Amino acid sequence: MTSSLLLRPRRLRRLAAPFLAALCHVSSGSALAVEPDAWAVIGRQGLVRLVLVPSAEASDDAAYRRQISLLCEPERTCFLNFYTNSKGAELATPLPDAIADEATATFRRSMKNDAELLRWSCRLKVPGKECF
Repeated sequence: MTSSLLLRPRRLRRLAAPFLAALCHVSSGSALAVEPDAWAVIGRQGLVRLVLVPSAEASDDAAYRRQISLLCEPERTCFLNFYTNSKGAELATPLPDAIADEATATFRRSMKNDAELLRWSCRLKVPGKECF
């Protein structure tokens, strides 16, 4: 087998991420749509995973904490950006403006800096929470 046919771990992760995200989709005509109550990883930009949030849970702190615990391994660096898609834009990376404009939160855990931060979009007006 030639080296070009071998899947190295990094390449395998890059190939697997879109496949796993596609598993969270349901065919709806010719476009793909995410289940309304599903939190789906819809892409990646470098180390940051892009997560689609159901609109009904957009400002639910407990729902984010549950998803973070599912998406991020304990004691590991993890970067997540969360978005809603109220306009039903087609999912793609880079994100279409309709989705990028609906950022809800960011989560950053840096093991190197021993820091963890969940910040909310100011458009959600989550009381008592730091926002961007």
